[in-house]
Amino acid sequence: MPDFTFERQLPGLVAGVDEAGRGPLAGPVVAAAVILPRQNWPDGLNDSKALSPSARERLLNMLRKCAQIGIGISEPEEIDRLNILGGTMIAMQRAVAALPAAPDSVLIDGNRAPQFPMLAKTLVKGDALSLSVAAASIVAKVTRDQLMRQADSRFTGYNLSQHKGYPTAAHRAAVADIGPSPIHRLSFAPCKAALINLS
Repeated sequence: MPDFTFERQLPGLVAGVDEAGRGPLAGPVVAAAVILPRQNWPDGLNDSKALSPSARERLLNMLRKCAQIGIGISEPEEIDRLNILGGTMIAMQRAVAALPAAPDSVLIDGNRAPQFPMLAKTLVKGDALSLSVAAASIVAKVTRDQLMRQADSRFTGYNLSQHKGYPTAAHRAAVADIGPSPIHRLSFAPCKAALINLS
């Protein structure tokens, strides 16, 4: 289970940073930054992928009461312009900038970090090792899932609320059949191919 081992290696106030939505064909990439209290944090924090949807929702509600949270978003148009890595890095920067208090250090899931005005350290599989990064993974995942459920009512025919924009067989078939919507990433191969085939 994740703990504060890596946070203790960094100076001052530490924010964990993670993202959700690098792989989907549709919707934004959402990053979250979370500064946890060193006491009385929610029990059960873990990598969001290891938790049920109901557990993630419950933990997010608890985090909102005890933690400092910042959220950053990069929309599909920006992802298409910059590529998914660039969009992800900008979303992470926005998430840290949105925190109520500026951290002294940031701990980022993965092996790539954007430029920050404070000390930044990457941590591969950080969402399974660090409590702060695990909390950020939950915030990012639940926030993005909520956005995709909202999008499903505006862009029908894709069943976005079920697969959340990820490239399932049914989603790829819908894109090929009716073409991409305004929230699809046109630089991603299935969407690009659909535009060509339907033109």
